[in-house]
Amino acid sequence: MTDTSPAETPDIRLRRLRLRAWRRGTREMDLILGPWADARLAALAPGALDRFEALLEENDQDLYAWTTGQMPAPGAHAELLSEIGNFARTRFGERER
Repeated sequence: MTDTSPAETPDIRLRRLRLRAWRRGTREMDLILGPWADARLAALAPGALDRFEALLEENDQDLYAWTTGQMPAPGAHAELLSEIGNFARTRFGERER
């Protein structure tokens, strides 16, 4: 599922993932995923980066519903989406769930 090539360095991968987090199909997801990526991506282990990259393959309507708690997140993404949702709520001054 990862889109890495042998020539892609870890730094290039981080930049690519940050760009994908900020350049979504909807502004709402840009504002949820982009700041989280800026704050947290560099500290993630390679396996966690793989999970984030898989998350970025999902469509924005589902991501928004999962992140905001409108729909339950699928098991594969649940932990990461919970972290991202809590980060966004804290950033926007709402309480954590």
